[in-house]
Amino acid sequence: MLAKIVVDFQNCLIFILISLFSLLCLFVFVFKKPKDSRGCDLPPSPPSLPIIGHLHLILSTLPHKSFQNISSKYGPLLLLRFFNVPVVLKSSANVAYEIFKTHDVNISSHGHPPIDECLFFGSSSFVVAPYGYYWRLMKKLMVTKLFGPQALERLRHVREDELERFHTNLLSKEMKGETVQIAKEAIKLTNNSVCKMIMGRSCLEENGDAARVRGLVTETFALVKKIFLTQVLRRLFEILGISLFKKEILGVSRKFDEFLEKILVEHDEKPDFQGGDMMDVLLAAYRDENAEYKITRNHIKSLFAELILGGTDTSAQTIEWTMAEIINKPNILEKLRKELDSVVGKTRLIEEKDLPNLPYLQSVVKEGLRLHPPAPVFGRKVLEGCTIKGYYVPKNTALVVNAYAVMRDPHYWEDPDEFKPERFLTTSSKKEEEREQELKYIPFGSGRRGCPGVNLGYIFVGTAIGMMVHCFDWRVKGDKVNMDETAAALTLNMAVGRRDTC
Repeated sequence: MLAKIVVDFQNCLIFILISLFSLLCLFVFVFKKPKDSRGCDLPPSPPSLPIIGHLHLILSTLPHKSFQNISSKYGPLLLLRFFNVPVVLKSSANVAYEIFKTHDVNISSHGHPPIDECLFFGSSSFVVAPYGYYWRLMKKLMVTKLFGPQALERLRHVREDELERFHTNLLSKEMKGETVQIAKEAIKLTNNSVCKMIMGRSCLEENGDAARVRGLVTETFALVKKIFLTQVLRRLFEILGISLFKKEILGVSRKFDEFLEKILVEHDEKPDFQGGDMMDVLLAAYRDENAEYKITRNHIKSLFAELILGGTDTSAQTIEWTMAEIINKPNILEKLRKELDSVVGKTRLIEEKDLPNLPYLQSVVKEGLRLHPPAPVFGRKVLEGCTIKGYYVPKNTALVVNAYAVMRDPHYWEDPDEFKPERFLTTSSKKEEEREQELKYIPFGSGRRGCPGVNLGYIFVGTAIGMMVHCFDWRVKGDKVNMDETAAALTLNMAVGRRDTC
């Protein structure tokens, strides 16, 4: 019996030693910190925890505010570590200038897709595609068919029809004395506009398409934080054989796939859809056996899924945030309404052609985007080692840009947390010189991989805000709109759905 106990003890001790040795190897070879092959200083790094590094710093609260707090304490350019993954965090305008003006080509990649099979942000994705022929082909197509000046003018009637429908819907609610949830109504406007622009058809309320798409957009944005973590920690998950969040993400992806496949089939079968819209062009390229780059059906569906995600919820959020700021400041609302009355008059709705003549409205929209960027944090990948602000950043390092912090940087913005549209009316030489030296306003990203739909975003928000201020009086329950944010995703959402009465 004693011999058996001794043997069992020895076996247990050997098992413990082997386990400890395995953990040590795992820590040394998998969770090791990045080394600088050039012998230069790496960016400073805050104190971290064993194994997980700095991961705990972004899981408890809003990521953009967590990053902002870290940067305010330790500096505008930091090296963080999430397990074995090095991440460089940038949070100031002067660092943004050097990164996007000097190293733009080197950071023109978003890194590996989080999950290859996923329809959005997967291997067929435009958003995370490498900076190469396919990405340039799709970018050119979007400019010519959707986002360029000629394309925007060609599709202007689509947006005007949807804006008039938006106005009619709000007017009906006013006549009935119903409350209005601005975000809910705004997403109908942007969703129908985007669907009709890219597919030649609205997502109809009658057959449930509109509600289905809005539901998919909501489900996807609820997963954004998980998608971000999956992308950043992809290599670690592969090493450990973990498929964290994969089932959940692919579940939403399959729903998108089913919906878009149905639309593709309808487009093929119904001749009244053949109007030369973007879907027609992509389907023609898909069928072309002699095309220089052979796109697949998944390429088409991935692009459309990302266009719907990028053009609906984000614009609706900006409309909601900006209207909340305006409602909370009656003097701004009154000044904006006077400008609209003088330019648009009182007998018609605002039109897109009015926007260049409404400088205060443009300033209100820009200020709303500055304080409440729809994507407060975005990521890139450093393809080759480079020096930024005197620090060496190794190749293949993830780069996280905190646009939220950049646009609230007190070194470059006076009263950075205050809603002051007038700041964008300033055109002094000093301000122009400052804009040339610094990149401090980046609500749509910057550089080659900046959002291609910038102009469309300004049109959506500008015309919607202009119409709502010009045509309706707004009041809220209580003294002011609650401006708290939610921690549900990396996008900037209101914590409490606002219901304003028109």
